[in-house]
Amino acid sequence: MIIAIDGPSGAGKSTVAKAVAKKLDFDCLDTGAMYRAVAWKALQDGVALDDAAGLEAIAVNDAIDFGRDGGSQTVAIAGYDVTAAIRTAEIDRAVSPVSACPAVREALVEQQRRIGLAGNYVVEGRDIGTVVFPAAEVKVFLTASPEERAHRRVRQNVDRGIGSIDYQTVLADIIRRDDIDSNRAASPLKPAEDAVPMDSTGTYIEDVIDAICDLAYARGAERA
Repeated sequence: MIIAIDGPSGAGKSTVAKAVAKKLDFDCLDTGAMYRAVAWKALQDGVALDDAAGLEAIAVNDAIDFGRDGGSQTVAIAGYDVTAAIRTAEIDRAVSPVSACPAVREALVEQQRRIGLAGNYVVEGRDIGTVVFPAAEVKVFLTASPEERAHRRVRQNVDRGIGSIDYQTVLADIIRRDDIDSNRAASPLKPAEDAVPMDSTGTYIEDVIDAICDLAYARGAERA
């Protein structure tokens, strides 16, 4: 079974996806981390963010791997552990032009399908239910107000010691990224026609997790 969770930056997709996967005993695939890893490698290699051929070469040739470190997921590209490095404000700004590149999306979508079709997965991103897994058994479009998402991102950055903790800067980045992601030509951010909308503004995250699990149970997922 595939559970597709789409939505804008800072909506809580990663937190919710990991919790849903744990509750259902599914695996979790963070597709956003893959685009962030490509953005990180591009900056490291001096590849311009508008160099489509250079970005495609990274997405095609540099393997992205997920692992475990205790109870946390790790991310590596070309053998480099980038788990922390891809969560900086610099990568927050760099990832949108990378994810808007059609050639990068095509290369990473193939990897995502290969991984996801191998078992039961909760997959989160921006085009999972529309492009990557249009036949997913469960589709959710998770959102929250820009202000709520900015507050969450600031708290997250404070906790992990990475990224900007200036609210206005984070809010501006979120609004900018929403605009880029929603208006890009390749796989724009939008809910699938059959996705269940969920607005987490002012909502306990546990309620969102339970609601998604209930959708999965209704589609035949076994209770762990």
